[in-house]
Amino acid sequence: MSEREKILGRIREALKVEAHRPGAHGDGKRPAVFDPKISSPRKWLPLVGDSVDEQLALFAKNSVELKTDFQLLNSADEARSAIVALRDRENWKRIALHSGELTNVICPSLNLPLLRTDKNYDVTELEKCDAGISECDAFIAQTGSVLVTNRSAGGRALSVLPPHHVVLARRDQLVADLPAAFELLKKKYGANYPSMISFITGPSRTGDIERILVLGAHGPKQLTVICF
Repeated sequence: MSEREKILGRIREALKVEAHRPGAHGDGKRPAVFDPKISSPRKWLPLVGDSVDEQLALFAKNSVELKTDFQLLNSADEARSAIVALRDRENWKRIALHSGELTNVICPSLNLPLLRTDKNYDVTELEKCDAGISECDAFIAQTGSVLVTNRSAGGRALSVLPPHHVVLARRDQLVADLPAAFELLKKKYGANYPSMISFITGPSRTGDIERILVLGAHGPKQLTVICF
């Protein structure tokens, strides 16, 4: 069989699979046509549980599917132990971070050279760091995404250049869904939006070649979310 025949065969098989119907959740029924004047966008998005425990469980489930290492801990001491364990397991030599409520509490325990991206720094030095540690604006149960901006995550490059991105988050930063995330941004920043807003959904990846998943294609190969 030629490569052309293989490709056409895959197309024929794919056409047998019914496409997902927007707004169909569980029962498979298609809702009425969406009208933003009378209908909420939540009607068209995947369902999210009502309780915090349900939403945390959903974020954890999505994290497994996305290959995100999600660690739900109970205290800052546990978070310190977790990040030290990462340092030792991966043999970190140098890390990048920014000043923040959580980073200032957790990161000194690493006892490593630190490059701070909220001060003047050399980009070539950032590229040499084994991990970038940042805070976030929120993490989203519905999609397993982490919401960061250039203001919450120490600029634009910290969450992109180092091969391992570690996010420190508080439990109260959990939001249920994407509409809640956008509402949070509007409430937090008003008309003075950050110049960079990013929804990080798992490690960087691509499946362009033969539909084979490759991690670390356009950014960090690993994503760890430590929540306490």
